[in-house]
Amino acid sequence: MSRVEVGLDAPSTINILTYNCWGLKYLAKYRVERLLDVGRCIATTVPTPEIVGLQECWTQEDYFAIRKQTRHLLPYGKFYYSGIFGGGLAILSRWPIVESNMVRYPLNGRPTAFFRGDWYVGKGVACATIQTGQGRENMIDVFCTHLHAPYAPEANDSYMCHRTAQAWEIARLMRQAAERGHAVIGLGDFNLTPSSLAYQLITTHAPMQDVWRALHPDSSLGATTNQLEMARRRDMPSARYNLRENGATCDSVLNTWRWSKQQQKQLLKGNSIVVDPMTPDPRAKRLDYIFFSNGFNTCPATAQWRIESAKVGMTERHPTLDCSLSDHFSVEATITRIPQASISNADALHKRFSVHDQTTDTALRTLTNTSLHPTLYTSYNPSPTSSFLPPPSTRTPSPPKTNSIQLSASSQSYLPPSTYDEILALISSDKDRAQRQRRLRLVHFVASVIISIICFIAIWWSKNAGVSFMLVFISTLNFGGGVVQGLIGGLFEGHELRALKEFEWEIEAAKGLAEKGEGKEVIPIEGITKQRSLKENRRVEEGGENGERKSSSLEHGKEEVESEKELWERVRASEEYSGKENNGRRAQGRFVDFHGNA
Repeated sequence: MSRVEVGLDAPSTINILTYNCWGLKYLAKYRVERLLDVGRCIATTVPTPEIVGLQECWTQEDYFAIRKQTRHLLPYGKFYYSGIFGGGLAILSRWPIVESNMVRYPLNGRPTAFFRGDWYVGKGVACATIQTGQGRENMIDVFCTHLHAPYAPEANDSYMCHRTAQAWEIARLMRQAAERGHAVIGLGDFNLTPSSLAYQLITTHAPMQDVWRALHPDSSLGATTNQLEMARRRDMPSARYNLRENGATCDSVLNTWRWSKQQQKQLLKGNSIVVDPMTPDPRAKRLDYIFFSNGFNTCPATAQWRIESAKVGMTERHPTLDCSLSDHFSVEATITRIPQASISNADALHKRFSVHDQTTDTALRTLTNTSLHPTLYTSYNPSPTSSFLPPPSTRTPSPPKTNSIQLSASSQSYLPPSTYDEILALISSDKDRAQRQRRLRLVHFVASVIISIICFIAIWWSKNAGVSFMLVFISTLNFGGGVVQGLIGGLFEGHELRALKEFEWEIEAAKGLAEKGEGKEVIPIEGITKQRSLKENRRVEEGGENGERKSSSLEHGKEEVESEKELWERVRASEEYSGKENNGRRAQGRFVDFHGNA
């Protein structure tokens, strides 16, 4: 980590902005002109952004154009390199970036979909540690990402598993940052809606809160065609309502790049088109997010923050082209530092209540998870600085915008086992597809070799020059295609299968821990699942009327624990388990014996 001198005064507020620039080289219209104006808009945004995450900023030329116009406000920045054509990610900051790296996603599209490009750009997570003041307590970890795009409705989306795996990876990174005691900001174009499995993973397996939903708990779950949104039986939202209440950043009728070709042609001819903000807006949805967490604050001096405001921004058009600056709008949020006196008062108030009191436990069910999923349960450890939100059934449709939400990390939480089953079904489907594709491609390779050999043999016997030329030509094309298919089948499909198996193992482990919360202790061991009812364990510990019977039961239970620990050691030592060493450590770290001892 490089050492950078920073001012003594830590900020009392931080303004955050995330924006998808739509800077596809050669493909995006008016790229240079639009991105020049993007820099101007960032510099003139009120309040002034202090941490900015950019997506689809593919070229250094565009990055430097934005930096030139924002350097006086955001003197620190990092352009991230990844893949063949670059990851398109950048982070700008008012304060020094003292540590940075790029983490690529193991599952990230397929090379055969070259016309989509997700695999070639090497999508991943741009990570930066920003030091806003002196000392570790003033460090903030920022994660900027752009998840795999959906190219079909969710029911037919062949990349849903990849996007869900990417959400799992960034949730892991943000959780690890929170465990270091830093405040954490996750931002970017996540290409998902609040009703998706990927969203549930991020807000459950990382102590993160969606800042928009924190302030707008009744906002939409997707476009009006989304099944869960349709089940809510809401009125058709207007474009203005989608911006102000639902936080829609994509597919808005106010965005010129989502207009029909006829309307766009009129713009090209110089005919200005004004859209009434009250126009019905059925397709608009929220794909861009800012997530925030105070982290697991083990140090009393660590800064505590609360969400003050959030809004959709950069909706204006280019001053001369009269087109939207991008096919997305920005998301902007402000977090405010909580005075230490307020935290101390909250600590004192918290001590008056028992953590295990049912009423208090219900009241403290706050922002680690959203109100979107009422079936979600957690092993929640209430934080003394958590703010309270009313239960979902009592929340008003439009909460006062002056309310600020205070966030603190909870202990690990889990989704219902049925949700993990959905993810496992996705993984299984993708594994079947990958295995099928791998077999077909390898068969193609073998067939191409055989056909090429036959062609060369035919050339040997052919006396016609024209026929010989055609046989050589066919053999060359056939063999070239077969080699490409063989490389994809042998290398890429194998890589995808191994990544899917890793993801599958981790989801099975999480499902096991979730089932433990339902009354069963689960120890996932490479396909072996050992379960025992907690009630049965308590009966063994409590014993019966005979004290000797209780003692013998306890001894028998201890023998079972020792045998299971020996099984763990054998599995760790096996070659089969060597590839999962890190996951094994995590699972063993959560090992709980039948007597409640870690």
